[in-house]
Amino acid sequence: MNPFKQDLEAIRKRAKDKMEDGAVTGAFKGDPEKIVAVLNEVLATELVCVLRYKSHYYMAKGIHASSVEDEFLEHANEEQGHADMAAKRITELNGVPDMNPANLATRSHAEYGNAKTLQEMIKDDLVAERIAIQTYGEIVQWLGDSDPTTRRMIEEILEVEEEHADDMAKLLERVGNK
Repeated sequence: MNPFKQDLEAIRKRAKDKMEDGAVTGAFKGDPEKIVAVLNEVLATELVCVLRYKSHYYMAKGIHASSVEDEFLEHANEEQGHADMAAKRITELNGVPDMNPANLATRSHAEYGNAKTLQEMIKDDLVAERIAIQTYGEIVQWLGDSDPTTRRMIEEILEVEEEHADDMAKLLERVGNK
């Protein structure tokens, strides 16, 4: 008999044994609870970034505001997409996405900020993007091969965060780094 076929039969049996575990199978190498905790930090970070970018979108003033506010809104929408990805993955790992506003600031890697000028807003956003790049890179390393699905998702988010940082650095140069 083909050895793979025997393995396939065992895989089928295990898949039926714990159907309520959804995506988390016996082959899953990670610790779902720890991964969910980290993903809730990512979720908080992304939601804080959505709120900061939205605030900056509405509060942008000055000669350069019209071009910069469009970038703020685009980034807010992309950050919301990242938050949705994290929340979905949390539920796939049988966790609960923590979107409680009272908990967001304490779990977020980035700060909300209190910028008043356009330059300060851009700087706050650039710092937040650089923090996300650093921490998400560390999450990718931490995940390694233990959860390739979550790792790929974080890598995808990381790629966009790098683009955001580049956008903010260019905007800061354009509006004047004061």
